[in-house]
Amino acid sequence: MRKIKKGDQIIVIAGKDKGRKGAVLTVLDKGEKLLVEGINTVKKHVKDNPNTGERGGVIIKTMPIHRSNVMLYDEASGKGIRVKIRTLEDGRKVRAIKDTNEVIDV
Repeated sequence: MRKIKKGDQIIVIAGKDKGRKGAVLTVLDKGEKLLVEGINTVKKHVKDNPNTGERGGVIIKTMPIHRSNVMLYDEASGKGIRVKIRTLEDGRKVRAIKDTNEVIDV
């Protein structure tokens, strides 16, 4: 079970986008890297490709960010939270907030 999943709100804790928030679009490389909307964007120069009809120019592309540089964002406290995996009485594994032991998803 992963601690950060697609659709989670995260906050960046290290790097050029430190302090910015966004939603996870995709989890890549067995959970090691994340694509987050509006985070870690780069300008990429692209050549024309007449065979496929693509136009050339400068495009803005979202690049992956390592999971160690982000934390799950808690709307109630307004800051990043640590996550742990907890097993319920019926044997299901769920994510929980490390400090309060509150279940994030059921």
